[in-house]
Amino acid sequence: MQLPSTMQAIQVEGDHLVLRPAPMPVCGTGAVLIRVHAAGVNRADLLQRRGKYPPPADASPVLGMEVAGEVVAVGAQADRWKLGDRVCALLGGGGYATYAVAPAAHCLPVPQGYGWAQAAALPEAIITVYANLFDQTGLKAGDCVLIHGGASGIGTAAIQMLKLTGVDSIVTVGRDEKMQACRDLGARAVINYNTQDFVEAVRAETGGQGVQAVLDMVGGDYVNRNLACLGKGGLHVSIATQRGRVAEVDIGLVMRGQLILTGSTLRARGRVEKARLVALVERDIWPDIIKKHYKPLISNVFDINQADEAHKMMESSAHIGKIILEVG
Repeated sequence: MQLPSTMQAIQVEGDHLVLRPAPMPVCGTGAVLIRVHAAGVNRADLLQRRGKYPPPADASPVLGMEVAGEVVAVGAQADRWKLGDRVCALLGGGGYATYAVAPAAHCLPVPQGYGWAQAAALPEAIITVYANLFDQTGLKAGDCVLIHGGASGIGTAAIQMLKLTGVDSIVTVGRDEKMQACRDLGARAVINYNTQDFVEAVRAETGGQGVQAVLDMVGGDYVNRNLACLGKGGLHVSIATQRGRVAEVDIGLVMRGQLILTGSTLRARGRVEKARLVALVERDIWPDIIKKHYKPLISNVFDINQADEAHKMMESSAHIGKIILEVG
């Protein structure tokens, strides 16, 4: 296949995202070059746009951390994949473009019957949820997890993935219209945090016992309230800080409840660690995706020229599920 000498990529120009010509990425050892057909939009992209979440040193400065497309070049030591393979991939950056390079070990096969938008909605959310709620957490069937942002891409993935393993979820949302969507996905209970105290609601739903884990993307003043939702030995996992990076914590709650506080960002993990997680996701979760037991919930699909509108939708929190850019 004759590849072009340049590509198109979204550039941040002042307050706008604009599609401009850009150099083609180089497909090095252990990597594949992907002709991008769709890219996932994540809240981290908004932070990077504002200079608050820079990409890793070895990653493209172009926005975008997940894509779906076809392999058009294969580097040395990347022989699992061949030209024409349909893949979705986890990236350090570079997804808002017509071509992107991904480590071969960070790619997954697009399930049969999936369109590009559906496939692009998979990597970031599923791998994030797996890393924080499945990998070495000890959660088991019959446990219950509190998920904030239940209607987000992460939240809708977590509800379904937990349900597949017999773990219940209680989720919070900010709008009534999001409540039924979360119930339809399998949430045990849904709380509108604008009209209910989520701590009281969680304690009531669990008969005062609390949940076994909290998946928190809010931070700030939510952290101490989350701790009050946990049962003995409960796990608090922070994956974002929408209400701030600083929290005042009642250490007495931690001590009395023997609680564990942890957190992570997927992007900052090394290539070997990401490859390990991708392999586990393919082993443990991909069979259910292939069988359609899990389906990504997509809120909106925007043309790549409408990247600004996609970000405004993400900023508004009006979406239910993933926001996708259609690249071509």
